[in-house]
Amino acid sequence: MSSPYTASTTPIALLAIFLCALSTPANSADLVGQWIEGGLIFGNTEPGSSVSFKGEPVQLSTQGLFVLGLHRDEDEPVTLSIELPDGSIEEQVFEVAQRDYNIQSIEGIAQNIMEPSEEDQDRIWADYVMTSEARKIRSDLEEFLSDFDWPVRGPISGVYGSQRIYNGKPGTPHYGLDIAVATGTPVVAPAAGRIIMVHDDMFYSGGTIMLDHGHGVSSSFLHLSKTLVAVGDWVDQGDPIAEVGATGRVTGAHLDWRMNWGNSRVDPELLLRASGAWDLD
Repeated sequence: MSSPYTASTTPIALLAIFLCALSTPANSADLVGQWIEGGLIFGNTEPGSSVSFKGEPVQLSTQGLFVLGLHRDEDEPVTLSIELPDGSIEEQVFEVAQRDYNIQSIEGIAQNIMEPSEEDQDRIWADYVMTSEARKIRSDLEEFLSDFDWPVRGPISGVYGSQRIYNGKPGTPHYGLDIAVATGTPVVAPAAGRIIMVHDDMFYSGGTIMLDHGHGVSSSFLHLSKTLVAVGDWVDQGDPIAEVGATGRVTGAHLDWRMNWGNSRVDPELLLRASGAWDLD
């Protein structure tokens, strides 16, 4: 019922396959993707069905298309349930492949860095509320089915899932793909969508943009020196949206590109590999 991504089976090609299969699905749902931490699963089922994943409802298009996201620490089997229009229910449980992440221990970090001031904590909370509200958006866009491309090209300086342990205390895992390029380098949309959040100076991420690709799938772009778009703007793939910077809590200029399915953090690298764009030469 599921199959891995291949270089020739990309999301945009899958859309055409799904649309052709809508009238006669082989199962209650056809699924394509990798059941791996940080992965996205693309599916279609009979229009008018109800889909739930891990006990929560999943958005379904009028054509029966949907998408699922797997978090970094998806260490338990996950359950997909589909109720068809005739009332029949199919439930399947999938094992999620575990990944090995780069974990580093760092000692001797100053206490004032480990514990932000009360004023900084207020900023951090306000930023959290703002980003959380943006991630609640569930538009009907289907741009998540597109072939994703690089928002900027350059050396990879950080990968999804890595984590540092400071003074024996685990820090928040890194959920993005870091690309080390100079301040002022143009950042473009990796896929089309609508801008749902713009902030020039968040505490941790500095200049930040969030781009909605539909059904809860979004891209975030962090540490920007300049933003070129406003909330509500539509951007096509390849349109300039910002410039790389070193704003927020960073040690040097780079773009931190992150992706979400709702509150589940997913790995942009997997989508680049799926589209055939992961070519570092």
